[in-house]
Amino acid sequence: MTNTLLDAPIRTGGRVLAKPPSIFRTGSHLPEVRWAGLALLLFLIAWPLQLTGAPAPVWWTIYLACYLAGGWEPAWAGISALRAKVLDVDLLMIVAAIAAASIGQVFDGALLIVIFATSGAIEALVTQRTADSVSSLLSLAPEQASRLTRSATGDKLVTVDTADLRVGDLILVRPGERIGGDGIVVEGISEVDQAAMTGESVPVRREPGHEVLSGTVNGTGALTVQITSPASESVIARMVSLVAEASETKPTRALFVEKVEQRYSLGVVIATVVVFALPLLLGEDFRDALLRAITFMIVASPCAVVLSTMPPLLAAIANAARHGILVKSATVMEAMGRTQLVAFDKTGTLTEGAPILVEVTPATGYDAQAVVNLAAAVEHHSEHPLGRAVVRAAQTPVTPATNFRAIPGQGVQGTVHGQIVRVVQAPRERTDTIGTVVEVLVDGKLAGTLTLEDALRPDAATAVARTAAITQHPVHLLTGDNQRTAADIAARTGITEVRSRLLPEDKAAIVRRLEGDGISVLIVGDGVNDAPALALASVGIAMGRHGSDLALETADAVIIRDELAAIPSVIELSRKAHRFVVANLVIAGTFIAVLVTWDLISTLPLPLAVAGHEGSTVIVALNGLRLLRTQAWHQAPTPSRPLEQMVTAPEDTPHA
Repeated sequence: MTNTLLDAPIRTGGRVLAKPPSIFRTGSHLPEVRWAGLALLLFLIAWPLQLTGAPAPVWWTIYLACYLAGGWEPAWAGISALRAKVLDVDLLMIVAAIAAASIGQVFDGALLIVIFATSGAIEALVTQRTADSVSSLLSLAPEQASRLTRSATGDKLVTVDTADLRVGDLILVRPGERIGGDGIVVEGISEVDQAAMTGESVPVRREPGHEVLSGTVNGTGALTVQITSPASESVIARMVSLVAEASETKPTRALFVEKVEQRYSLGVVIATVVVFALPLLLGEDFRDALLRAITFMIVASPCAVVLSTMPPLLAAIANAARHGILVKSATVMEAMGRTQLVAFDKTGTLTEGAPILVEVTPATGYDAQAVVNLAAAVEHHSEHPLGRAVVRAAQTPVTPATNFRAIPGQGVQGTVHGQIVRVVQAPRERTDTIGTVVEVLVDGKLAGTLTLEDALRPDAATAVARTAAITQHPVHLLTGDNQRTAADIAARTGITEVRSRLLPEDKAAIVRRLEGDGISVLIVGDGVNDAPALALASVGIAMGRHGSDLALETADAVIIRDELAAIPSVIELSRKAHRFVVANLVIAGTFIAVLVTWDLISTLPLPLAVAGHEGSTVIVALNGLRLLRTQAWHQAPTPSRPLEQMVTAPEDTPHA
């Protein structure tokens, strides 16, 4: 039979992440960002003046202003740490910068100041953005609700703050309103969009006896809900608590070089004092001993060590961004390479997050095209996700139905060519069915059924297979959808570990348990319900085009073009960057060892010391930049989207 379905776009549009203005607004209010920006500006003014032969007092003054702008906060932090008997590497950097300026190498010191000021500013910006994302979650829950009081004289509605609702209160939820609290439906039938909380791709039918969640959106029918949890214990409140707790307690793993920060800093300080004091005790001239100690401080300072780490990671971040994944920091890029287990959300992550028509079963006397066109004519006026999917599937333009009306909790109805056509969900459908079955009735008689499912992303199976091949533990599927739908998606993508019917706290608990077992987890999601798990995992990645604001802010990285193939590629890129970091540390360590040894056993000329120090810095920087090459990114070919569709025989033929 001729195919009746089109390979139409499933979700058009999407989020644009190129210039999020809130980042600039956030940064403009942070003193760390302002001071770092000023230090960088002064450095970029002084350097050209020095190169072009401007009077030395001019560029020296600007360099010193750069020292002051970018160095006073790290210096104060270092002094505060020293009071707590902790030797901070920031203090060592300030001392090294001052030592460099004292022997005329003011450029080296200023460069060091700018590097550390910028690093601190980025850390402060990320911290503040996380705090903002947590507070934005509260906007999901409505501030007010309509409390219903019943008495012998009649019902009374009073608008109250949702925070004032108590267990046992009744609230009236009108069509299109957000539900003001967790509760149970006592009257009414409607469909509730729970995607933000559970990740279910289509609204679910709710009738007396069914539970509803705060922050979810009511459909076309009115519901009377009895509150079962106070506002402080609602699903929204629990999510706020989970995200805030995870953001505060999630360990910020240090960069590779920072793991030896204390020992290295203490060693350099002690060695510098010894290099200065010992020659004095042996009768060397004070000035010569001081010059030797300053030279030692310069050649032993970790500029090359710092640049051993940052250029490879920053180059990897730039390469990843060029291929559609935005990594928010160097620590995140490094942490990705340690991933041992990857967990995917289902709706909007492995799937498109919107239904498509996959099967048409016409009744006797109808063909598939006629059934789809009848349904599309009625659904033309509907904003329901299922209705939009049916309209997309119509092969030819259809004339919209007249006398359109919604049937709360069931479907829609309209008049097409003088006939009353109803499109309603099949009454025999179970909660654990795969997809959604819709009946098309013409004047009360069945014309056919339509089966709709959430469309699987075309690269999902390939991405899962590649991910499983490079991680130690099986790929997991974490979803709020029902067990049969989850199992179906898992089977089609090759996932063996499946967890279904999960609320946000359930996902977070699974991630917490895995992390507690020493497993480094990378989780991929797109919804508000994924935010606690994204915050708690070692690395959280959000889908960018249609991801929720909270998921994007909470995640450590964002897949801008929603290409799942980028996940295994960025893990491999991170591991490659780690190998470059190790190689750079070997190079930097060799230079430091040679120059320090030379300075200790002989007289190392200061110009040669600076040249060797800067030479090692340039070498490791250039080596790290090799990760900018296209060849550093491994990208498997993306398969074209298959047509997930089938037209079956008439209704009297058994389903497969």
